Amino acid sequence: MEISALTRSVVKRNHAVICPDGYVNSVIPGWTHCRVNVIINEQMGARLGQTLITAEKDCVIAGNTETAQIFFYVISGQCTAKADTQTKAMSGGQFCYVPAGHAYRLEHFTEGTQIVTFHKVYEKLAGHDHPPVIFGDAAAVPGPAFLGDPALRLQVLLPDDLSFDMAVNIFTYDAGGHLPFVETHIMEHGLLYLQGQGVYMLDHEWYPVKKGDAIWMAPYCQQWFTAMGKEPAVYIYYKNVNRFPTTI
Repeated sequence: MEISALTRSVVKRNHAVICPDGYVNSVIPGWTHCRVNVIINEQMGARLGQTLITAEKDCVIAGNTETAQIFFYVISGQCTAKADTQTKAMSGGQFCYVPAGHAYRLEHFTEGTQIVTFHKVYEKLAGHDHPPVIFGDAAAVPGPAFLGDPALRLQVLLPDDLSFDMAVNIFTYDAGGHLPFVETHIMEHGLLYLQGQGVYMLDHEWYPVKKGDAIWMAPYCQQWFTAMGKEPAVYIYYKNVNRFPTTI
């Protein structure tokens, strides 16, 4: 019998590693016939939300974004997504961005479909319109070498435009690939591992991580990662961007 008190999950002041063995299901109004795990939320000190949805028979994910925008990324499986007047079939690797103030509806799921979501209260920038609804496919997004290292490839899923105050990227590390320096910055991160494994350094503490694990990093949490094993390590992550720091 396994000892149920053992876990790799850690929640600290400025970072967290949340592993699937500790997931507890939540009820979200309008999100029916599915398992919803709220992985990152303001209650832990974050300024973003991140959930993992696992569809069951007759699953429907519907609501209105109101003040917070939502990014849906299909990890595996299939569904149909509607936002504004657009309706698209989505499968693994495809995504939908819904800006603040819009209705959305995801339905016609195959059972077991998994979707990760990122949420952020939108901060409008004077002189710029709200972003539009966006549907996309990660397979069609270029992945150039990160800082000139071909072992690291970064895909930017949302437009690099000042109307956006959040970014969602996919970072791929070949086995043995690693960040070239310890990052220390104002951006906050929420991420989910899609493939592979490695070791993440967060605030000078070292954590083994693998597919299915999620990480929260607060602003100025120092961070570094190296991929290990025999396959690339891949994660999708959120960060806040393009807004003037309020205390300057």
